[in-house]
Amino acid sequence: MKLVASLTSPFARKVRILLLEKQIPFELVVDIPWNSDTQVPLHNPLGKVPVLVLESGETVYDSRVIAAYLETLPGRKFIPQYDVARIAVLRLEALADGIADAAAAVFIERKRPPVQVSDDWIDRQMLKIQRGLAGLSVWLGSRMYFVGDDVTLAEIAAVSTLGYLDFRFPELDWRQSHPALANMALRMELRVSVQQTQPVA
Repeated sequence: MKLVASLTSPFARKVRILLLEKQIPFELVVDIPWNSDTQVPLHNPLGKVPVLVLESGETVYDSRVIAAYLETLPGRKFIPQYDVARIAVLRLEALADGIADAAAAVFIERKRPPVQVSDDWIDRQMLKIQRGLAGLSVWLGSRMYFVGDDVTLAEIAAVSTLGYLDFRFPELDWRQSHPALANMALRMELRVSVQQTQPVA
């Protein structure tokens, strides 16, 4: 199978980490959706990455659907089977993805011509990021893991988003404000899958 992705997308990184953790062979096809020569719309009508291209040629998108699909394949499971824990992990994935959505929106807005940039829009997105980080931090509390006693999709989604914040918004210094998240990220950063998927411009 192939994964069409950019090397900076936190959503693509989440999927790349899952593939590596589950030891599923794949070919990484790097494509930047913003480039004029992008091939992404051929795989996803919305023109977004990541896209998983199966051996049959069928495509799977977006990252949450890809993660759910990967759970159907052999290998370690990262989404709990039972309802309460399952919903908790999926909720945390949605929260982490929402933070990444807001961060990406700010990054794109700042690339517009200065006269077109909306400071109010940026402020609203930054507030989402701050509230989202606080939500993750409160959920984690003093525990090592968000749900249960091992790494789940929640940690993978969170570390992908936090890595994106480090990459695009180092001035946020979220580690100082949220030490529990910082400790979780440090533990995750020891994993080979996380080390091999660091965002690259």
